[in-house]
Amino acid sequence: MTFYDRTAELDALDTAFESPGHEFYVVYGRRRVGKTELLKELCTDRPHIYFLAAQEAEDRQREKFVEKVADYFDDRVPRIDGWDEALDYLGEKLAAERLVVAIDEFPYLVEENDSLPSYLQSFVDEQLQKTESMLVLCGSSVSTMESEVLGHESPLYGRRTGQIDVQPFSFRQAREVIAYDIKDAIRSFAVTGGTPMYLTRFDYDQPLKENILTQVLSPTAVLYNEPEFLLRTELRKPARYMSILEAIATGHTTPNEISGTTGIGSGPLSKYLQTLRRLRLIGREVPVTASAKQSKRSRYHVADEFLRFWFRFVEPNRSSIEEAPDVVYDGTIEPNLPDHVATTFEAVCREVVWEAIRRGELDSYSEVGRWWYGGDEIDIVGLAPDADRILFAECKWTSEPVGPALVSQLREKAEHVRWGPDTRDEEFALFSKSGFVDELDTDLDEDWSLFGLSEMRALL
Repeated sequence: MTFYDRTAELDALDTAFESPGHEFYVVYGRRRVGKTELLKELCTDRPHIYFLAAQEAEDRQREKFVEKVADYFDDRVPRIDGWDEALDYLGEKLAAERLVVAIDEFPYLVEENDSLPSYLQSFVDEQLQKTESMLVLCGSSVSTMESEVLGHESPLYGRRTGQIDVQPFSFRQAREVIAYDIKDAIRSFAVTGGTPMYLTRFDYDQPLKENILTQVLSPTAVLYNEPEFLLRTELRKPARYMSILEAIATGHTTPNEISGTTGIGSGPLSKYLQTLRRLRLIGREVPVTASAKQSKRSRYHVADEFLRFWFRFVEPNRSSIEEAPDVVYDGTIEPNLPDHVATTFEAVCREVVWEAIRRGELDSYSEVGRWWYGGDEIDIVGLAPDADRILFAECKWTSEPVGPALVSQLREKAEHVRWGPDTRDEEFALFSKSGFVDELDTDLDEDWSLFGLSEMRALL
């Protein structure tokens, strides 16, 4: 796979390795997000031992690890009886040479021996610290990495010299991969999301429809069963989790709505939602003006665009897709795709807001999110508490240019947002796929900013 972006992450690892003394880094994040490619890029042109753990018996895992070490040093494979001896052997070798030791899918090792973090603690304290080498532990099981490596209860707590939580690409980062113009790039991003493996499955010389048919709706395609595979590797009984994800993806976003759609009681549902959040498959949101801990007006969203697309369009239509994927695309996906993309467009607009803030095209705001109360909702609200300033913005993925009606609607809804003093400063912005009616910009004062696709492309 081609290595894309990850400049900041790679720079951090490069700097750490080149600095004097030992380094112990922890790299973690969701599956398919590009952690292994990041490690391989780090190891390129550097002396290294890269070990990919597998779901095997402990003895075999340890044997393979020792074989990797012995092979690098052109040494005869020693007889090793435990992880403590294996790490002692590694430590002896590191005393004479500086290199990167990367252990990928570390949680698989912990599954077979939960004492391994204790052995690693001794290795770091007694041997690694005396070297110039770098140890990197990497894992896709975020819960295991956070509890067994990063958590307060872990023997390794406080030993790391750095950590990288690898996130999916933002739309701006994904543009390096997506070769469509900005309109089709947003539509495509609404299908693949920012997960590198999903992004790189598409052939951007082909129309989006063709990519969806061949890479998502074909029963032989990798992405056709990807979400189900993902859940089965993380969860023992994925059926209920799949029903929850489908409910959220199809617009049932409050706990009561999810419970009513799935038939899962509020007590068990809370635990399921917590698990899905821990796996980073869903996110919880409250109005940006409310307290995240105290607000009861929470909404949930599927945290990955591809999973949202799959649970909205693929999972409910599996039988029909097996028979006639073209019919499903033409009759179900294409008519509803604009509504699906509209949600993605809002997320892209939030990226634009942050970039406009960085460039000084909008005033500074410390928080940016959605706001709702009763029947009113505003796509983007920015808060600057220290300056008593607030931003209101709407995002329209429609085929018609935006006109004065949306201006009036946004002004009216802004009056309902209870935040700050009556003398607060207000700033407004509109985002539109199809631009704006003639002379709208001249009819608005300097408190308003208009962003069409060309302005968004320039910022991103």
